[in-house]
Amino acid sequence: MSDILNAILERGDLAHLALFLWACAATTLAYLAMRELGEATRRLDAFVRELARFNRRCRSDS
Repeated sequence: MSDILNAILERGDLAHLALFLWACAATTLAYLAMRELGEATRRLDAFVRELARFNRRCRSDS
């Protein structure tokens, strides 16, 4: 990685380095957001299943 960084710095192409770092950060944040969204969806699904199970139990007790 340091060879790549040195090559970019020697050529004075800091704009490309900044763009690359921004793209890496944006991709990482998007990945983390999608992972959190997936976990939230699984938690909501588990909650709805438990609620449905509770409703079935209450109806059968009546």
